[in-house]
Amino acid sequence: MPIVQRCTVVEMTPLNDSTWWMTLEVGKLVEEQGLRAGQFLHVACGEGNLLRRPISVAYALEDEPENTATLIFEVKGAGTRWLSRRRAGDVVDVLGPLGNGFAVEEGGRYLLVGGGIGVPPLLGYAEGFHKNTVAVLGFRSADRVILADRFRNCCKEIYLCTDDGSMGRHGFVDAQVRDILAKDKNFTAILACGPRPMLKSVAQAAAAYGVPCQVSMEERMACGVGACLGCAIQMADGTMKHVCKDGPVFDAGEVDWNV
Repeated sequence: MPIVQRCTVVEMTPLNDSTWWMTLEVGKLVEEQGLRAGQFLHVACGEGNLLRRPISVAYALEDEPENTATLIFEVKGAGTRWLSRRRAGDVVDVLGPLGNGFAVEEGGRYLLVGGGIGVPPLLGYAEGFHKNTVAVLGFRSADRVILADRFRNCCKEIYLCTDDGSMGRHGFVDAQVRDILAKDKNFTAILACGPRPMLKSVAQAAAAYGVPCQVSMEERMACGVGACLGCAIQMADGTMKHVCKDGPVFDAGEVDWNV
């Protein structure tokens, strides 16, 4: 059950000029509430910003005396700008854990596909499954690339793609995903997180090669607990589901990609 608590910042590190690595002490959210990578925390971002900001968990640890959770976020507006100005020792108001992470199994082999700020939620799975993962990470340009070394240290293989070709493969991640699956489709599942057009293309590639695919959807959220309709998306069976409560992770086959 989600709870509201005040969490102390223990680390605040810039990854580039607009992206921050923030580690929080989160009480016992990991060992008692099961907080894990792929879920998210709803963070209050200053008195002048009414709505909380949903930020995905990159990974969570059962540290002592308090558990810790790492959030990696990009500054996009007033709320995240306020959050980027926090420093170690500051306290932030957090609601969580919220949403569902990826469904994985011990000993599984996973193809991790991330785009932009959708890369961080996959980090915990890369480190947890270590050499049983292959990662395809996409960014706009070389100066936007984050966490590549961390993925390289734990994944069997890592492929970088940039929209402008300034690093790695020139183009979007779906072409690289298709090339990988054409040679090897023996994955337990594809775990993908990023903008909706990217997820749609990856879901199509997964379906073409018969590989199960889970997608973490990105939608604007208000309440974070399913009480409003701000993050509702249409499913393939015609029903509506909330990204905050029913997701953010869905089976790719559940989503209606044509709306």
